[in-house]
Amino acid sequence: MALYAISNTQAGSQQSLTSSYKTIVVLTAATATLRRAWFYEAEMGADGAPSNTDGPVVFQWSRQTAAGTATSATPNPLDAADGIAGTVAAVNATAEGTVTANSEILTIALNQRNSQRWIARDEKSALIIPATNLAGIAARAKSPVSSSYASTVIMSQHFAE
Repeated sequence: MALYAISNTQAGSQQSLTSSYKTIVVLTAATATLRRAWFYEAEMGADGAPSNTDGPVVFQWSRQTAAGTATSATPNPLDAADGIAGTVAAVNATAEGTVTANSEILTIALNQRNSQRWIARDEKSALIIPATNLAGIAARAKSPVSSSYASTVIMSQHFAE
């Protein structure tokens, strides 16, 4: 299996958080390749100045069934000898895609002054992107109290295909 990395710092303009979820990174199956991918690691945290109220940032991974508007980004292979990823990546959404109701796969709440790393304990614990056209996993973030943190976050993700 080839391993890849993607981050919302690779392309587009980072979007400031509000009290509604904002898609930071989305990985979907591509029409041409239609293969599954295994999302197995993420690093996330705030990269703007903290607010005085010192509130939380909630990161969530959910199933997405239709694309929104985001900047296309090319996943980087962790081994330079591997080919281009068949999984499509987009970052820094300006219009949200269709996220299936109650489809949360993973949710992590952090203090805005904290960062976190999540790693699947084994292959069976990885989040699987199905081999279905435009289906994927949207990694999103919000500040539940809009006055709490209204700046940007960074998310890096690693996946295998």
